Amino acid sequence: MKETLIIAGFGGQGVLSMGKILAYSGVMQDFEVTWMPSYGPEMRGGTANVTVILSDKPISSPIAHEFDTAIILNQQSMDKFESMVRPGGTLIYDTNGITRHPSRTDISIYTIDATAESARLGQSKLFNTMILGGYLKVCPVVKMENVMVGLKKSLPERAWKMLPENEKAINHGAEIIRKVPLPIWLMAGRSFFIACGTMFALGYKTLNKQYYGNCKTTE
Repeated sequence: MKETLIIAGFGGQGVLSMGKILAYSGVMQDFEVTWMPSYGPEMRGGTANVTVILSDKPISSPIAHEFDTAIILNQQSMDKFESMVRPGGTLIYDTNGITRHPSRTDISIYTIDATAESARLGQSKLFNTMILGGYLKVCPVVKMENVMVGLKKSLPERAWKMLPENEKAINHGAEIIRKVPLPIWLMAGRSFFIACGTMFALGYKTLNKQYYGNCKTTE
């Protein structure tokens, strides 16, 4: 098992904290782990991203140029990282502030309205753990008990009283994440080619039976 993940957004959204929680969780699950943050000098309000790799085998490098999963939390990150998700991979994004939605059809795309939901609940500080819960619903790479240990290790002791609320936010994130369906034209196109293939196979079988069914073999 190997999961190469990038989480990208603005500083102050808990991007690095999410990566740290997953990294600690992976350690508790006896995975090989790397955690590689990147952010501008302004930090809060500037762009920030973190690459996390979890693997049951040694990791050769913490640097990645393509990802199994991308969690995208702003438009700048969408523009930069959508193309870097591997074909067959997963892209998860919060729709808040996104003006150009992902357009690829060779990856699985999910939305999670964690900004709006955490504001509705009056718990904006739980935004990142809500996102984390959505990710773990789609990609359950670590067990929940290890996530809670990782969460505790990543928080200062004064914040441990918030652990039950964070656990609720993780579970709620798993409930509100939604898969984006393929465009209708693509689904129709796939159905058309499947139907054509089926008709061709049936027609070939019928012709083959009509032609060879009347032939007598000689020894």
